[in-house]
Amino acid sequence: MKGFRQFLLRGNVVDLAVGVVIGAAFGALVTSFVKDVLTPLIAAIFKQPDFSTMYVEVHGSKIMYGSFLNALIAFLLVAFAVYYFVVLPVNALVARARKAPAPADPTTKKCPECLSEIPIDAHRCAFCTSQLAGSAIRA
Repeated sequence: MKGFRQFLLRGNVVDLAVGVVIGAAFGALVTSFVKDVLTPLIAAIFKQPDFSTMYVEVHGSKIMYGSFLNALIAFLLVAFAVYYFVVLPVNALVARARKAPAPADPTTKKCPECLSEIPIDAHRCAFCTSQLAGSAIRA
């Protein structure tokens, strides 16, 4: 019983349970938005709220392509709603929250005489052997 309790109280199981519950509630919200808002708008444009009565008869068999059209339109509307009302805003929030990485400290500098790239701690230029400003001559 102790192992089962530890399994249930692990973070992954609880996080998954919360995700499933929130996902189900969100699915109901998106379904309602599509069914109650977007589908009536399409019905107003095409003057037909339901395509399920559309069919073609071939040798006495009905091919109900209208039901397929309803399912396709519902899928596209759900995908549209999820993309524009969830994915884009979340991506914008994540992008805004990210900070640009700080630039790395320089490791080289230019020699004032020959303009060659030399290590930042150098006292003499390796190319023209000039003494660099701010460094004492070592014996």
